[in-house]
Amino acid sequence: MKCKVCGKEAEIKFTAKILFKYDAEYFFCNNCKYLFAGNPFWLEESYREPINLSDTGLLVRNQYFARLVTVIIFFCFYKKGIFLDYAGGYGVFTRLMRDNGYDFYWNDPYCKNLLAAGFEYDIKSNNKIELLTAFEVLEHLTDPSEINKMLTISRNIIFSTQLLPKPIPELGKYWYYGFEHGQHISFYSKETLEYIASKNKLNFYSVLGLHIFTEKRISKIKLNISVILALLGSDRLVKKIMGSKTESDNILMSKRENSN
Repeated sequence: MKCKVCGKEAEIKFTAKILFKYDAEYFFCNNCKYLFAGNPFWLEESYREPINLSDTGLLVRNQYFARLVTVIIFFCFYKKGIFLDYAGGYGVFTRLMRDNGYDFYWNDPYCKNLLAAGFEYDIKSNNKIELLTAFEVLEHLTDPSEINKMLTISRNIIFSTQLLPKPIPELGKYWYYGFEHGQHISFYSKETLEYIASKNKLNFYSVLGLHIFTEKRISKIKLNISVILALLGSDRLVKKIMGSKTESDNILMSKRENSN
């Protein structure tokens, strides 16, 4: 089978039991070090609920990433720009980032926007997006070329996905495979992400579970200091400087409700 990232020949790495009942073949590309499900025919069943029951870390993860991204944007990107949380789930991250003062919007065709209603983004719009976030998204992609779709929206992407360990973990020894829910079908090594960045003429950075594709050159020292400051609580100072949108959003949404 051809690798879905680089097009080279990929070989069967293992066969796994998905949803406790389906046998599935997983392929590995020795060129770009990408591991993927060859024919994920079970996805419709896996996505009867868009967010699987075993994802107990959803809120903790969003809070953690909001802290880091709040400070990274402040020091490394245009903080007064427009931002998009791609495949934003229930709207948790969008709401947290608006609360922290950033003009964030939400988009997700498969999930209901429960917490950031009123701040949906139309993918077809021509608004310039400074930066796009995509947390725990890439491992769900049947075709990583969807990253190219993201890059048409913004050439700056902050995302999360667990890097494929070396050596490739045995079955039953790596929780991120997610065979029980079947939603994780793409697994990226650092080499895979570097390949994607290079192919798109972007810079690639990785720090504390966050990865960045960007057209900007970011000082690694500045990036690391931003993360350290975030972990020390400086996101609260950034929120104060930026000015939270919590109250202004409330006023805006109240006016919309009254006009209806």
